[in-house]
Amino acid sequence: MPKALKITAGDFTFDARLETELAPKTSAAFLERLPYESQIVHVRWSGEGVWVPLGDTDFGVSYENHTSHPAPGHIILYPGGISETEILLAYGGVDFSSKMGQLAGNHFITLTSNLDKLHELGTTVLWKGAQPIRFELC
Repeated sequence: MPKALKITAGDFTFDARLETELAPKTSAAFLERLPYESQIVHVRWSGEGVWVPLGDTDFGVSYENHTSHPAPGHIILYPGGISETEILLAYGGVDFSSKMGQLAGNHFITLTSNLDKLHELGTTVLWKGAQPIRFELC
């Protein structure tokens, strides 16, 4: 059964569900890290998204429920490999890529509220810079 999350990004708050059935290993690895705090910055190559750069962080997962085109409100984890590990939140059209080319990430969280605020979050990060983000269980 999916677990409920609260995500606070900058001045915005979203309800979300952890996709425990679609991405069980990624969900379990992320649950171990909750509450999780970091910063989001605007993507460089992928389009309308914000991301958490994670360097060589190893979540101990491989691909599951992976996509290169997350929908607005979908959060994916790229487990690393040809590019650095990262978490990406799509706020509009995304073609998930890096300087190495197209990538795929595990869709493991779906936002369930305030989707009308996603574009404002994205443009805030684009024009005002990095914003804090916090993931926690409800």
